[in-house]
Amino acid sequence: MTKAIRFSRTGGPEVLEFLDMDTREPGPGEIRVSNRAIGLNYIEIYFRSGVYPVPGLPSGLGTEGAGVVDAVGEGVTGFAVGDRVAYAQAPLGSYAEQHVLPADKAIQLPDAVDFETAAATMLKGLTVQYLLRQTWPVKAGETILFHAAAGGVGLIACQWARALGAKLIGTVSGPEKAKLALDHGAWATINYKEENIVERVRELTGGDMVPVVYDSVGKDTWETSLDCLQKRGLMVSFGNTTGPVSGVNIGILNQKGSLFVTRPSLAGYADTRPRFEAMCGELFEMLASGDITADINQRFPLADAARAHEALASGQTTGSTVLLP
Repeated sequence: MTKAIRFSRTGGPEVLEFLDMDTREPGPGEIRVSNRAIGLNYIEIYFRSGVYPVPGLPSGLGTEGAGVVDAVGEGVTGFAVGDRVAYAQAPLGSYAEQHVLPADKAIQLPDAVDFETAAATMLKGLTVQYLLRQTWPVKAGETILFHAAAGGVGLIACQWARALGAKLIGTVSGPEKAKLALDHGAWATINYKEENIVERVRELTGGDMVPVVYDSVGKDTWETSLDCLQKRGLMVSFGNTTGPVSGVNIGILNQKGSLFVTRPSLAGYADTRPRFEAMCGELFEMLASGDITADINQRFPLADAARAHEALASGQTTGSTVLLP
């Protein structure tokens, strides 16, 4: 038997149950990981609440974790029992003591990266990797705008941008989060509850505005983000914490300066094994060098996943959060 979080209906955090489950043996091409730490991400709230559909109910939750391989299925090469591994795109169900996943979704974990760091940074760190290194390859000296700079993804972006020599302007909800972002490498912050984002970007850039905006907020910041862009700038919409952007007249991109828009995802960039390995390699190098730290500011027992969801949804968390089996 193994312990796992499951939900039989969509809804609030109260639908999450901590249950005894039968231990499943890995099938062909699969491995079973005994989790040592599990990543918590906002997308799991979407699955739990029904914003994003799950394959079926009852369902597990979570796609990210790190631990030790304890069983290997037929035909698996490159992994053996006892290997330290991490994963970020597994099938739903990582909120568990053990998780069975396709071997090609896992990566060998270097000794320099501990389990909690891996669980806290795989999904968020790989997201920042594709955003800053592929979607818009950020160059030294560039000024960029990044929403929610004090969140888990945001703090990694602040550090990565600093390592690249870029000037990251981060939006935050208050002075404590502003300090956090600045301490992690943000060049400047904007308190969106007290300051006008567009006017402040114009002031910080001397009227030039920015070539790229990274926006995980969604519908509430859509037009604001567009108004912060230079002509022919790129709007990177990679999340929707306030709801999805919809009903947009594409002509607005012309009106605001022949703008570009993309809606990327990790699955669209880590879509082959070589790309996935290269992205992980770069992330692990950044972690090992100290250019990026995990900033795990909250730890919850796996059994308290509902409480962790409440804290995340209400904005009480900063940096990364992990669940511990």
